[in-house]
Amino acid sequence: MSDFEVIIYEKKDNKGYITLNRPKALNAYNIKMRDELFEALNAVNDDPEVAVVILKAAGEKAFCAGADLSEFLTAPPPVAARQVRFERDVWGLFLQIKKPIIAALHGYVLGSGIEMAMCCDIRVASDDAKFGVPEMGLGIIPAAGGSQTIPRLVRRGYALEMLLSGRWITAAEAKKIKMVNRVVPRAELLPAVEKIADVIRNHDRTALTCAKQAVVEGLDLPLSQGLELEARLANLLRY
Repeated sequence: MSDFEVIIYEKKDNKGYITLNRPKALNAYNIKMRDELFEALNAVNDDPEVAVVILKAAGEKAFCAGADLSEFLTAPPPVAARQVRFERDVWGLFLQIKKPIIAALHGYVLGSGIEMAMCCDIRVASDDAKFGVPEMGLGIIPAAGGSQTIPRLVRRGYALEMLLSGRWITAAEAKKIKMVNRVVPRAELLPAVEKIADVIRNHDRTALTCAKQAVVEGLDLPLSQGLELEARLANLLRY
């Protein structure tokens, strides 16, 4: 996969690393990134050597500052352009990955960047990170899950304030409202994420898959059905 242009995909010690790699454009999400992420995510999902995935970004200023407006909000018209953006369902694929995904977040985490982060299982932010959903200022709403994933992680009022006002929040506030799991100094971001990943990768692969499935699917079920799901998955691990 060395032929990727706007992401980097690497494997090391049963960890798959996906790096957004458009630092001069603040890692803005464009059609090329969509296509390469689609390929890389399918690869890590099918690779038996990969136990856990780390999503990170190149450069000092941003994890991802949102969609590339030069592609998505110019000609063709915005509605048609946004349709092009979602012809390959990267967002649905993020949510279908069976392996744990840890996001390492720094700098600007805006628009498509925050939506990617919300699709990950664990989020670690550097203390310089800033989070925001700017779509309202463009007369549009999130279309890659932001209006659904953010309220599932934080309280409704916090989610609506971000979505309706477009206000950015700091890493400390994101931690307070439980949008991220941890906040660490910038220099410690990748080591902190790798430490979590190293613990995870040493566990039984089937147990990891079942645990993630139990939580992700169970949250959309009534408690009684969620408990039944957990019991079925637990029984799978006994044989």
